[in-house]
Amino acid sequence: MRVLFILFVVLPILEMWLLIEVGSLVGSLPTIAMVVFTAVVGAALLKQQGVDTLTRAQQRLNSGQVPATEILEGLLLAVGGALLLTPGFITDTLGFVCLVGPLRQWLVGLLLKRGIMQANSFQTTGFQSTSAEHGGADRAESSVNPSPRRETVIIEGDFKKEE
Repeated sequence: MRVLFILFVVLPILEMWLLIEVGSLVGSLPTIAMVVFTAVVGAALLKQQGVDTLTRAQQRLNSGQVPATEILEGLLLAVGGALLLTPGFITDTLGFVCLVGPLRQWLVGLLLKRGIMQANSFQTTGFQSTSAEHGGADRAESSVNPSPRRETVIIEGDFKKEE
């Protein structure tokens, strides 16, 4: 709720104040030119960074890997493009943070690190189940293994070889 208040009330007020201040210092036409210039430069940067990110994602998919980083980068590129299209200097600054490669990769690293930490806290809780299909025995099973080591998976069953 607080984030939405800041996003829809505080940010536009700050943007208007900053635009008025810059306009009073350099004039209205140069201020408008700066806003248009940042949108044009941002669109060119968005196109170039978007193609690079898409290419990396396709390479990772072709090698059998999940392009998690590239997906987050694509999301940040979309957010950055939207912020650059919004008139104002604060949104332009935030948009360029999302579009500039090293800054975006740093931000993606933070998001992935936070997501991994949340996933680890979820993984360590596990669950317990009692099942009649296992002969009525109580078995404690963990849904995921919190340790990075791989365990041997044993699948019990019957098979019949047909010729």
